[in-house]
Amino acid sequence: MSSKIFRAGVISLPLLAVSAAYGSDSSEQKPQVLSTVRINAEVKDQGYKAESSPSTAKTDTPLRDVPQSISVLTRQTLDDLNVQNIGDAVQYVPGVGTAQGEGNRETPIIRGNTSTGDFFLDGMRDDVQYYRDLYNIERLEVLKGANGALFGRGGVGGLINRVSKEAGFDPVRGMTLQFGSHSNKRVTTDVGQAFTDSVAFRVNGLYEDSDSYRDDVTLKRYGVNPTLTWRASDATRATFGVEYFHDERVADRGVSSYLGRPLDTDAGTFFGDPAQSPTHATVKMANLMVEHRFSDTMVLRNRTRYGDYEKFYQNVFPGIVNAPTTTNPTGAVVNPAGLPAGTYAAGTIVQISAYNNSTDRKNVFNQTDLNFVVNSGAVTHKFLTGLELGRQETDNFRSTGFFDSVTVGTTIVNALVTNPRTTFPLSWRQNGTDADNSGTAKIAALYLQDEIAFNPQFTVVAGLRYDSFKVDLRNNRTAQDFSSKDNLLSPRLALVYKPAEALSLYTSYTLTYQPRAGDQLASLSATNSALDPEEFTNYEVGLKWDATENLAFTAALFKLERVNVAVADPTAGTPGGPPAGTLMLVDGQENKGIELGLAGNVTDKWSILAAATYQDAEISSNQSGTVLQGSRLSGVPKTNFSLWNRYDLSSCWGFGLGIVNRAEIFAATENLSAGATNVTLPSFTRVDGAVYFAMNERWHAQLNVENLLDKEYFQFANSNTNVTPGSPRAARVVVTAQF
Repeated sequence: MSSKIFRAGVISLPLLAVSAAYGSDSSEQKPQVLSTVRINAEVKDQGYKAESSPSTAKTDTPLRDVPQSISVLTRQTLDDLNVQNIGDAVQYVPGVGTAQGEGNRETPIIRGNTSTGDFFLDGMRDDVQYYRDLYNIERLEVLKGANGALFGRGGVGGLINRVSKEAGFDPVRGMTLQFGSHSNKRVTTDVGQAFTDSVAFRVNGLYEDSDSYRDDVTLKRYGVNPTLTWRASDATRATFGVEYFHDERVADRGVSSYLGRPLDTDAGTFFGDPAQSPTHATVKMANLMVEHRFSDTMVLRNRTRYGDYEKFYQNVFPGIVNAPTTTNPTGAVVNPAGLPAGTYAAGTIVQISAYNNSTDRKNVFNQTDLNFVVNSGAVTHKFLTGLELGRQETDNFRSTGFFDSVTVGTTIVNALVTNPRTTFPLSWRQNGTDADNSGTAKIAALYLQDEIAFNPQFTVVAGLRYDSFKVDLRNNRTAQDFSSKDNLLSPRLALVYKPAEALSLYTSYTLTYQPRAGDQLASLSATNSALDPEEFTNYEVGLKWDATENLAFTAALFKLERVNVAVADPTAGTPGGPPAGTLMLVDGQENKGIELGLAGNVTDKWSILAAATYQDAEISSNQSGTVLQGSRLSGVPKTNFSLWNRYDLSSCWGFGLGIVNRAEIFAATENLSAGATNVTLPSFTRVDGAVYFAMNERWHAQLNVENLLDKEYFQFANSNTNVTPGSPRAARVVVTAQF
């Protein structure tokens, strides 16, 4: 059913009611209220604007009426921007940035909180550290603010959810070929077919083999994702899919810094040894979704996922640059290690270190949602009830790189800033603190939410989730066992006021927890296993307005508080104080800000995507001798702004123009101690462009140019000594065929 027919049907119902009520000759005839009529139709995104977010909101409530900030990047948006990874996509999402992730994983910063585990696929956890591709994704959804009532632990600043392409009953025949700067080569396929009236098949595939603007950094990835849908009846359907995905690349930690600024080197200069910095991830996943509609107002949905993840990364990476002049006399102990005798002026040599890490994880999740509507007089209740069960088994092993050919036991060598490569052979073994652990997390959760519509203007959303979250961790080095069990109650309360059908004003309160096992389930220790989990509370006031049928504006004013941060007790080990190593809980951080978003079509020819954010993210109390109250958080700019426009000149030609602006950020959380030097990534403005050409309905081509003006800038950081330069001008050509 087309959206126009749907709207016509909705509009005609009140007219029929009026006709029935007043069509009689009797002057005493009173208006009649007809029962609610629900029309089930598949919701399709219209251009850059999304109508709903059932995987993230867990209901079919229109996005306009969901009392929390949710940004959706539709498939057309992703295609027009020509992004294949999450980090590039979220540049156009308010309140979201990225960190470097040590060059081996995605690391979003959502409302000031950095995470490597707050990723979901079709509403279920996909939390291993790796780079996800978007080849088999229908849309990308970003929920901002604490979300424990719907998703349980984690998601402290928000979460990122990918919505999969699934087998449908309309034929799909598509292929894209991409090539461009830095030997970029990529091909994707999307083929689907209905075998019968009740069975359909679809398969998405990917292969990419590319270099980078960073010297000797390479990328190879491939994946295949077949899905099968069985429509058992008009009320029941099941979708089964499997995915095999492999990503391998060079782990790139960027450049170091000196005197508060990233080193001014060529954007491609690699620090360390790319030949000894491989990283790869292999994902094997199986998914089953079964849905049954009891009626137009009641639907039961069950999802099961099994995921097997193998992740390994190794990196030879930069450390600090020498501040004083360093002398290495002939015959003396080699210092700085790795360089010949001589005198080295301040700012001319950089330390190089190495380590590797492997993670194997197996996830099993089962999630059941029941949505139903109950009419109680003038009040309507839209209920969501759910049950989630899960088990996650994780093995971690880390080794340190030793430059034994320099001196046995050496873990740090030096290189010239002007030639920061090192090719010393490495020996890999564990040092005194490297991790070797095995853990199991068990999750059982119940949740309930009620959207209470008192009338067309006022709705209250109240929800509560209970999680039993238990983690057992074994330190294989010491044979020590640690465990923690948290019983988490995560509430949600919101009020929505609709002065008009196209406008919603809301205020909301949400809460979530981060247990001591951390977002990668491996952080338990003797000192923290008994501590209460961290708490994140989000207060939000917002506005959502569908300015037109195809253009949506959003605004959110928020405050996100983090408490129960574990820090070293300053009195530990002193006379009369607690034992050495004792931790204490303090307030952690607070982020106050405003987010503005605009997505959709201004006219039939002009599409727009805009995001603007102001954030004031600070440490709430002293946490160490360097992280003091009032310190600004790393990677969080005061302001950032992005704007993408596509304008179609005709049915054949269109062009795109985008701007990304970010204020300065700190590479690490601001150090307010006396004499401290903070490393700052300067503000920048980058301009991107695109040209679109449609030969006919089947053949399309586009040219995307990133950094059109060839601006020099620094993209993100992992620490003061790991900063990634932005890409110079780069072009990509994509040819799409629909058969």
